[in-house]
Amino acid sequence: MNSNEFEKELVAILCFWSVKMVDNEHGGFYGKMTGNNVLVPDSDKGVVLNARILWTFSAAYKQIGMADHKSLADRAFQYIMDHFIDLEYGGVVWMVDSKGKVRDRKKQIYAQSFVIYALVEYYKISKSNSALQSAKDIFRLIETHAFDSVRNGYFEARDREWQGLDDVRLSEKDLNAEKTMNTHLHILEAYTNLLRVWKDERLKLQLRNLIELMMGPFLSDSSHFHLFYDKDWNLLSHEVSYGHDIEGSWLLCEAAEVLGDEKLFMKVSDVAIKMVDAALEGIDSDGALMNEGNNNAVIDTDKHWWPQAEALVGLVNAWQLTKEDKYLLQVISTWDFIKNHLIDPEYGEWHWRVSRTGQNDFKEDKAGPWKCPYHNGRAMIEIMNRI
Repeated sequence: MNSNEFEKELVAILCFWSVKMVDNEHGGFYGKMTGNNVLVPDSDKGVVLNARILWTFSAAYKQIGMADHKSLADRAFQYIMDHFIDLEYGGVVWMVDSKGKVRDRKKQIYAQSFVIYALVEYYKISKSNSALQSAKDIFRLIETHAFDSVRNGYFEARDREWQGLDDVRLSEKDLNAEKTMNTHLHILEAYTNLLRVWKDERLKLQLRNLIELMMGPFLSDSSHFHLFYDKDWNLLSHEVSYGHDIEGSWLLCEAAEVLGDEKLFMKVSDVAIKMVDAALEGIDSDGALMNEGNNNAVIDTDKHWWPQAEALVGLVNAWQLTKEDKYLLQVISTWDFIKNHLIDPEYGEWHWRVSRTGQNDFKEDKAGPWKCPYHNGRAMIEIMNRI
């Protein structure tokens, strides 16, 4: 295992997106390709997918300097600015159709966060003032309209005018919960990246608060994340997501490191190791991380692409913190599973998921509103930088 193979896979992932997913007729990128590698050119285009594309091409260009990655980051940035930014009420809309016409104007805070994350990464390679200003503007909108100044935490979603919604679900799979771990984790991720380029005191304060929330109400006694709460912090579910546990472990470390508080970083590091160990309750004998658990038992044994990618980073981070070889050995095992079962050597990219018996699920997207180059692309970049 060396950095060259991870760089090779990063290039391969982005080759798929640059060759097969660029929409030369209507701009930006196509919204969907099926698990059987059939392009759906008239599919809607989601803001989360487009933000993740922007982040990944920007980060890849910063990492390895390939000119086509910069040009595709430029393309993704312009499409977001032209089609997703709400010029009247601010923030970004949720969905446009294949031609770029708005279909859903809701303000999902998860999506606002991903656009901040992506705009900052693009700013790093472009020095675009409009990218950075837009990221700052969205930060202020989140703080004004989504932060619960009475009970703490962030509300899940708002309507176009930043008023309340009855249905705030991020997806059909989620509970209709006012406060969720997933959204808070990705606000933390976005604010961490923004703080790298903008040393704002309010931003620092809110990032510290997010770290404390993630290690407070969102963290169970068994070091798993709680997933869903109502607005008053009443827990709505006891399910756990092993992928989010291990992703959160390293994102928390990153946030504390960017804040520059050594005492906080040491506290977070101790928590992160416990979270990785808890997530490994879902590891299978083939090295893959299963999907979900409940009451200390695995309830979803499928092996989705993104938890495997996050496991690579979380495990390497645990190894860096502890120097314990068991984490590095697990990285090798998980990477072997990815190479043998998830990477598609013929058509490119990674399959969505594999069952515990080794069957690929071709009913799920190869590319789509949730299936993107961000988790696996970022994992390749992180591992290149860490080993």
